[in-house]
Amino acid sequence: MDALYDEQLAEFSRERLDGRPVPDDLRTLLIAQWEGRSDFARLLDLEFFEPDEPHPFLDTDYLSEEELAAPKMQAVHAATARMAEHVKLVAKGAMGWVGYWLHPDEPASPAWRPIGLDTEFTLWHLRGTTLAEAAAAEQSAYQDEPDERLAYAQIVARLDALGLPLAARDYDALDERDYHVDPKKLLETLTAQERAKRGLE
Repeated sequence: MDALYDEQLAEFSRERLDGRPVPDDLRTLLIAQWEGRSDFARLLDLEFFEPDEPHPFLDTDYLSEEELAAPKMQAVHAATARMAEHVKLVAKGAMGWVGYWLHPDEPASPAWRPIGLDTEFTLWHLRGTTLAEAAAAEQSAYQDEPDERLAYAQIVARLDALGLPLAARDYDALDERDYHVDPKKLLETLTAQERAKRGLE
């Protein structure tokens, strides 16, 4: 069945991941969306980008010509365009967008570090080493079960039943290590550099 979606997966990889192999959990979630299945979307609150949908860091359609011409705004968008080389967003979620932090100075293991971006362009750290783990961890805070650990275990069980087992079975087993390169600090640095180029510093 997956072979039917090979070209779509390759296109998604080229557009969203710079041609990198699509992680197994992401492949499963993408195919479910393309098949019109809403089970994963309801459980993890993820809606994957459609072809040609712009990366939020590169989208300027919401800005007026006057705003686009302002040096301060040009500096911000030049910095976020540089960040888009490392922040590979793949889906819309409850708080904004989610994807991967793929800075070249990050350690090779784990190779994929989930990351979130909210609508105010604030980057935040996500638990886990896969997108599914990160989404499950995020959603565990919004369940009827007030204990996040129990809520996470319930989500894991439901994912198992849907054919998407997670490596981190327990909430406390989720990878919480900091990124080697801090995305927030890097964005601040790049923004300062772009402002300086325009004589704003």
